[in-house]
Amino acid sequence: MNVVDKGVEIVAAGAKEYLTFRLGQEEYGIDILKVQEIRGYEAPTRIAHAPAFIKGVINLRGTIVPIVDMRLRFDCEQAEYNSFTVVIILNLRERVVGIVVDSVSDVMELAPEQLRAAPELESSIDAQCIRGLGSVGERMLILLDIERLMSGVDMGLATAAS
Repeated sequence: MNVVDKGVEIVAAGAKEYLTFRLGQEEYGIDILKVQEIRGYEAPTRIAHAPAFIKGVINLRGTIVPIVDMRLRFDCEQAEYNSFTVVIILNLRERVVGIVVDSVSDVMELAPEQLRAAPELESSIDAQCIRGLGSVGERMLILLDIERLMSGVDMGLATAAS
């Protein structure tokens, strides 16, 4: 089954696993293969003149990793940093990036019949960064193309090559 949304195809040859996380009341999913590790939140070193959603950088075993607060990136209400707040370290093609989320839920396997095209709505997220919606019982997951989201021009993150 193919789900086509604005020229972006989700070709589902079989089930795919997603790491699910929460931002406020919403639940999101990202491809588990992009996740390097999950860490507790620690205050990063702030970088002058960076966009507000880039909290700063951390030194992760010798690699300088930019930290993006997804609540600020998605224009959510400001949330407190507490014991549930985590940083998901992503290993993307061109860089390692950390994203701050309210909490990590679980790893979920979604079969092709559980995927739906996302509706066209005005959003703080570029519609091309939403792969679709995943449906599990009463739960609805917003499936993100995290690679595309983290490489957007508005992110202010230079590629590793530059």
